[in-house]
Amino acid sequence: MLTDTQCKGAKAQSKSYKIADEKGLHLHVSTTGCRSWRHKYRFGGKEKLRTLGTYPDMTLKDARNLRDSDKRLLSEGKDPIVEAKRAALTNRLASTDTFEALAREWHGKQTPRWKPVHAADVIESLERDIFGDLGSLPVTQIDATLVLAALQKVEKRGAIETAHRLRQRLSAIFGYGIAKGRAVIDPAASLGKVLKPKPRTRRWPAATAIGKAREVLAISDAAEATPTVKLASRFLALTAQRPGMVRWMRWDELRGFDPDVEGTTAEAIWMVPAAKMKQEITLREDEAFDHPVPLTQSAVEVLRQAWLFSAGGEYVFPGGHSVHKPMSENALSYLYLREGLRGRHVPHGWRSSFSTIMNEWVVENGGPRDPMIIDLMLAHTPTGISSSELRYNRAQFIDRRRKLASIWSGILLEGACAVDALVEGRRRRKT
Repeated sequence: MLTDTQCKGAKAQSKSYKIADEKGLHLHVSTTGCRSWRHKYRFGGKEKLRTLGTYPDMTLKDARNLRDSDKRLLSEGKDPIVEAKRAALTNRLASTDTFEALAREWHGKQTPRWKPVHAADVIESLERDIFGDLGSLPVTQIDATLVLAALQKVEKRGAIETAHRLRQRLSAIFGYGIAKGRAVIDPAASLGKVLKPKPRTRRWPAATAIGKAREVLAISDAAEATPTVKLASRFLALTAQRPGMVRWMRWDELRGFDPDVEGTTAEAIWMVPAAKMKQEITLREDEAFDHPVPLTQSAVEVLRQAWLFSAGGEYVFPGGHSVHKPMSENALSYLYLREGLRGRHVPHGWRSSFSTIMNEWVVENGGPRDPMIIDLMLAHTPTGISSSELRYNRAQFIDRRRKLASIWSGILLEGACAVDALVEGRRRRKT
């Protein structure tokens, strides 16, 4: 057996030589005097030689321990050289493969399957709530404690459902990493059990009597908010479309609208791309399933004002910090909450307001097809209509849809302030 004294005394000679220890370990001394530990073993019927490290950086004791580790691997049927390469690769990936890199790769793979609005919401939620805490960390170093701490920050601001959605997204990302060989475990998998329970699903609060709806509109019109947010609120009320669709609305989706032309725009239509609609994936790729929203004169007036604040950006209702990004996901919700409408009305509630009030109106004043047309205006699929019929019906009844939209506009805006007042009233400072 070797001693440390022998190792220290091993000097260079005219030829390389080795000094044996035991169990296949020896100290190799080169002609330049470099001393390295080597382990000779047999695997798969072949003799192999693995360099363990250099002396004195690796002591005799450390070399023996590493040789013994090799022996254990051999007893398990594993080749120490292969396992060492695997460990080195894993460590290299761990130091360079951050969670943010993995998450963005996962997001890129999923994006073709999602609506653009949903894809944008997913990455924004990760950027807002996750990347700051976990983004720069190696994937393999993230455990359940770190993930839970990030999710509990979201819980503390009262966004319970958001925390649960984020947990699901994180679990999907780690699952993707496992499949790619870049993660070992999914630390988010079981955290749903320790997060605060989701609130019970309930109907969106909505003002479904015309007097209450006018009251909500008056409150939001007079609110302390940026002109863009107040204009978006009124446009949402007039069109009864989904808040996410209004938020992501682009100028190039408008037909028959010219911001520089005053007066009535009788043919103005907002053509929402099928890809943005809440419908089957196969239908989102078919332009026949674009959703036409005929715009009333009141809606056009809102758009003319919005044009003045969009500063040449692509979005009709841009965010406060960049005209190239839509307004905040929660801008309208926060507006209604600040104005004391909690439990009374939410942005999505305008759809219920429109449906309830207009269906009551058509009982006394409308035609037999009007309930179906109201469903079409809301981008709902009327009962008993097939996809082929829906393809046809979405392009039909435009005149009647425009008429019903005008009736709704007239009913709702009775006693309301002019659209100019929305941009001249109280303003909330940008933060």
